[in-house]
Amino acid sequence: MANLVWLITGVSNGFGLALARTALAAKHQVIGSVRNKNASADAVREIVEKGGHVIEVDMTEPQQSIVMKVQAAEAKYGRIDVLVNNAGYSILGGIEQFSEDEVLRQYRTNVYGPLFTTQGVLPGMRTRRSGFIVNISSVGGQDSHATGGLYGATKFALEGMSESLYYEVKEFGIGVLIVEPGLFRTNFLHALETPKKILPEGYKGSVVDKTLGLFSGMLGKQPGDPDKAVRRLFEVVTGNGSGGKLRGKVLRLPLGMDAVERIEKKTRTVLADVAEARKLEEDASTALGK
Repeated sequence: MANLVWLITGVSNGFGLALARTALAAKHQVIGSVRNKNASADAVREIVEKGGHVIEVDMTEPQQSIVMKVQAAEAKYGRIDVLVNNAGYSILGGIEQFSEDEVLRQYRTNVYGPLFTTQGVLPGMRTRRSGFIVNISSVGGQDSHATGGLYGATKFALEGMSESLYYEVKEFGIGVLIVEPGLFRTNFLHALETPKKILPEGYKGSVVDKTLGLFSGMLGKQPGDPDKAVRRLFEVVTGNGSGGKLRGKVLRLPLGMDAVERIEKKTRTVLADVAEARKLEEDASTALGK
């Protein structure tokens, strides 16, 4: 595939920075976004030295601001071929703990921001009848566990939006991919936030309390290699390499065997529930028929 113009949000570290490096090494054009260039000076310097560009976008900005910044970035090369909505963060805790401000900030970053960047690129992609939109979700976007209620809610929302987008833009030659990473050795766990409200005493020893205690011990021990994951993602988007055969054929891309197995398990429970509902409906239909 010819060299592409990428817009990747959240390139200060983790998957975003690794993907920017991969695309630049392949001689593609990269525009990355960070919330603050000074706070991400090392990443900004590396990307610029390798021929990329970096803009400042806070994913909690108002709709018009984000759309305008995306379209200004698009004007640099006259197009954006691939949008990767990678920027995001997680606040973990019991549902009882979250304040309104925490809920709004989590949704603005993980849902509203990607929605607005997508609105920024769609007119150009639709006119050219080509493009690819990649939304970085999480295994938690399919299978939400204790403490992940708010984060999972935003990723479920992102996936719901992405599913609709897939059907809306397919006829314009625009592809959509939902990426669901498992646990990888990025700074994701290091950057986890918890609610300002202390976990109520009644939760002591509960699944919420125990789960929160697990994360600190997992730092640096996550099974996934982020560079390998990014390489697979890059192949699926560009249609090259072993992952290239999946381009345009899948809507979801779980990354990491832990994600694959967890989603498989979740799917089995959903199918089991649906099977029980089928029996109930069939029994009800039979009873009404009599």
